[in-house]
Amino acid sequence: MIRGGLGVLVFLALAEAATRLEIIKSSVLPPMSAVVRQAVLLTADSEFLRDVWATLYVWAFGMVITVAVGVPLGVLLGSLPAVNRAAKGIVEFLRPIPSVALVPLAIVIAQSDLGMKTTVIVYASLWPVLINTMYGMQEVDPLAKETLRSYGFGRLAVLRRVALPSATPFIATGVRLAASVGLILAVSAELLAGGSHGIGVFILRQSSGIDTLDEVLAAAVWAGAIGLVVNQALIQLERTMFRWHTVRTEAAL
Repeated sequence: MIRGGLGVLVFLALAEAATRLEIIKSSVLPPMSAVVRQAVLLTADSEFLRDVWATLYVWAFGMVITVAVGVPLGVLLGSLPAVNRAAKGIVEFLRPIPSVALVPLAIVIAQSDLGMKTTVIVYASLWPVLINTMYGMQEVDPLAKETLRSYGFGRLAVLRRVALPSATPFIATGVRLAASVGLILAVSAELLAGGSHGIGVFILRQSSGIDTLDEVLAAAVWAGAIGLVVNQALIQLERTMFRWHTVRTEAAL
């Protein structure tokens, strides 16, 4: 975390020097000091804070749907090989499709700002959750499952007592990856399709003005900062909840 912060400071210092020394024209890249100053000023801008809340709301809503769909589907595909083989072709066909390319289709289908953004977020975020859940289910110790079956436990009992607890760290990793993807798609959908509120909408409004490049970049900085905070919070949550998994993984390495 400290090294990451130092890396950001070094990058900002280099960008500032490049502008001040006129290696890069200020009309192309404003001084980073001006961008950081504008980012601080945005914290007192009620309109921008409303846009941030709008982005976070649709992102959180999309993530709830993603987890509610992706985890059960991943458990199903990961625990039943026959179903996995039947669905593999569909999954491999849909997964490479760029989510941003679906924005026009989502606008037509959803017919609402919230529905369009949620559709794009769920589609993009579903794959990390689905794939990691499937992988976690397939990595369950077969000896542990057979031991429970030998004591007369059925399929659902084995799933609840062994498979799901063992796969949970993998699911958590998938959710963390999906959270970053979902936030990127939330802002991207706002940039492409517009709307009434959102960080992407704020960037669109400011980019249409004169001498507002520093405000555009300041909003982008806040989008990145939010993504960083969300990712670090989920990493810390994983380490706290699954300390046993972290210790076992480090020991294996």
